[in-house]
Amino acid sequence: MVTKRLDELKQAEKAEVASYFNGMGFERWNRIYSESNDVNKVQRNIRLGHQKTVDDVLLWLKESGDLSELSFCDAGCGVGTLCIPLASMGAGSISASDISKAMVDETRRRAKEANLDLSKLTLNTSDLESLKGSFHTVICLDVFIHYPQEPAEEMVRHLCSLSQERLIVSFAPYTFLLSILKRIGQLFPGPSKTTRAYTLREEGIIQVAKECGFKVSRRKLNQAPFYFSQLIEFSKN
Repeated sequence: MVTKRLDELKQAEKAEVASYFNGMGFERWNRIYSESNDVNKVQRNIRLGHQKTVDDVLLWLKESGDLSELSFCDAGCGVGTLCIPLASMGAGSISASDISKAMVDETRRRAKEANLDLSKLTLNTSDLESLKGSFHTVICLDVFIHYPQEPAEEMVRHLCSLSQERLIVSFAPYTFLLSILKRIGQLFPGPSKTTRAYTLREEGIIQVAKECGFKVSRRKLNQAPFYFSQLIEFSKN
């Protein structure tokens, strides 16, 4: 009975996230992850912080060598802030997905606007749990904000199972300061935000990846006012 109830709560929260990002949340985050001037100071700082994270990932990938023969999974692609520039860099193939159909449609629109070869960029509407396949590199940026610690660790285990060589994730790291900011509602923008925001303990994420045969190859903490993201690259032992 307890397990059934927990599953029901998990499904309800997933439905809440999907509903938010297909509606009010899509409009807000599409604007944040664009060049629009119609953003407040907090939203602008989140834009800058997220872009730092994306830029770091693209630099790491570029440093790893020729991308043209590699396959990538962009898990939780949002409006394409990672997969579109990655495709422009000549990635062999990219499978990008998001729980929000509105986000996926916007990614497709932006990709066409950028004149990308869509034969190498596959877009799907899917939650993380439903992702299947095998990819050289799996990337999941700023998505774990919607997962409490234990489900996030389960998701790292799942993403490891999809990765042949490398997993890159980012998440809001747990600190005493962030726990206070979260409680008083100052960490994330918008008075009508309806989804929960979780911070995660880094040691739990690393331990699960280690159990799956991955080791930390590099990490970086990106910060901007109202944006805190721990970026970690794991590679196969």
